[in-house]
Amino acid sequence: MPLKITTLIENSRGEHLGLKTEHGISFCIEKDGSMLLFDAGQTDAFLYNAAQLNLDLRRVEKVILSHGHYDHTGGLMALADINDDFKLFLGNGFFEEKYGYRNNSYEYLGNNFIEADLTEKNIKHSFIESRKTDLGNGIFIITDFIRSNTDETINSRFKLKKNNRFVSDPFNDEILIAIETPLGMVVLLGCSHPGVKNMIDTVYAEFDKPVYAVLGGTHLVEASGENLEMSIKYLSNDNIKILGVSHCTGVDGMKRLEREGSSFFHNSTGSSIFLDY
Repeated sequence: MPLKITTLIENSRGEHLGLKTEHGISFCIEKDGSMLLFDAGQTDAFLYNAAQLNLDLRRVEKVILSHGHYDHTGGLMALADINDDFKLFLGNGFFEEKYGYRNNSYEYLGNNFIEADLTEKNIKHSFIESRKTDLGNGIFIITDFIRSNTDETINSRFKLKKNNRFVSDPFNDEILIAIETPLGMVVLLGCSHPGVKNMIDTVYAEFDKPVYAVLGGTHLVEASGENLEMSIKYLSNDNIKILGVSHCTGVDGMKRLEREGSSFFHNSTGSSIFLDY
């Protein structure tokens, strides 16, 4: 079994009705005997689900958090209570205070921990310094995305609090996972705030290989009209053989993707893909 990816938690329930769901996402990656975690949901619910799925997260060697929003990072400290020997990878700017602006008020959307908490828990962590970081075993972190698709804009409601002022959040901290396989690249997305096309195009540019599978959140929930159609067409191309997107993709986006081709599946809590090659 060279590669298995299991969705430990997501907004929606699959066939296993004994699993917990929440607005958030977390993936367990098993490759050639190694186990990694990509995102940690918003609570410790992913730990409960892992136990129900016979996945021992005490084996996790590396944890990668896609960006500093609560629904992707909230369960990290709970993992540290059962596993004290993993390395944590974060994007630059991960600890900047993130807010959402709505109806003349601000709502905190960031992490439930600060960097000092990692030190207190003896969690070894580092910040990604280059566009492509090799984690070994054919697994890479990609960031610093090439933002060439001008139709992909970040909603201005997302804010950073810096020097007691609120400024637009460019999501420079966002990262993705790219896994090399003989079939092509497997791409795992958190929320795709910098634009799902921009992010996948950066994978193409760094590896010059086809993208075989895409899993995770695309943030098409905020797309509409021609911009949504362009993204649907991009994701529905014949080269992508497995398209398991959900979370912040939105109901309309998922319905459109399902209609466009057979590669799509609703990636819900408990879903797994197996690539044997």
